[in-house]
Amino acid sequence: MGKRKVVSESEIKPRMPDEEFEVLGIAERLMGNDRIMVRCLDGFTRLCRIKGKMKRRVWIRVNDIVIVSPWDFQSDKRGDITYRYQRNQADWLRNNGYENGLSILLGA
Repeated sequence: MGKRKVVSESEIKPRMPDEEFEVLGIAERLMGNDRIMVRCLDGFTRLCRIKGKMKRRVWIRVNDIVIVSPWDFQSDKRGDITYRYQRNQADWLRNNGYENGLSILLGA
């Protein structure tokens, strides 16, 4: 089949978090060794690791919006980063109903 051709970046729809298992968050601090402190929408600050599938393909910086999948145990302290939103996808989130939560996280 091949890759799908994208005419413009505005056509790329962001992946939405699964309401039951995942939560949005903002990368606060890079800890090294593929670990990042993430402040999540549910009020917890988690030490998250980048999943192996994303490790060398996606670079995460401070203030990037990510999807966090909390662990089954220590769910309020640890998690896995499963997705990073690109800039245009983050703008789409702000325009389509997530602006309240994101502004709380960003402190604006």
